[in-house]
Amino acid sequence: MIKVDLSKCTGCRRCEAACAFFHTGRINPLLARIKVIHLYESGIDGPVVCQQCLERYCLKCPENALSLGPQGEVICSPTVCNLCGVCEKACPIGAIEIFSEFVYVCDLCGGDPKCIPACTEGALRFDPDEKDRVSLAEVKKETQGQTPVQKREFFLRKTGRKLREGWEGKDA
Repeated sequence: MIKVDLSKCTGCRRCEAACAFFHTGRINPLLARIKVIHLYESGIDGPVVCQQCLERYCLKCPENALSLGPQGEVICSPTVCNLCGVCEKACPIGAIEIFSEFVYVCDLCGGDPKCIPACTEGALRFDPDEKDRVSLAEVKKETQGQTPVQKREFFLRKTGRKLREGWEGKDA
């Protein structure tokens, strides 16, 4: 599982570039499976990536095009997927997105996530043995009907709230 330390993220987007390049040979943030969000009003930047949640909402694919890999990563079979969008709608944090007739979701780069070494600030950490899966049930209730972009912004705002409160406490 990829863990994010928002206190270290500068919003540079190197993680997106590394991800997109590894998977497609092109550097384009639209082709990345990790998405950096900039919340300018709060001063928080950070990536949103599949959390390998307890609920695994995305696996409710009617075509069974999504499965779990050996490290719990989500794998999409492009030959089975019909781009119905059920997985995209189901993910409460917008970590799955359909773009240019392809489902983009973090597959951990086959066990060697390229975003980790690309993050020179140390904001990303790969823990293949992580057993404490996060529940996204509460987030799911709050993001119903939102687009993937809106879900990512909501999730970052929610996870960044504690960090922001810590900053405000230091000003006092």
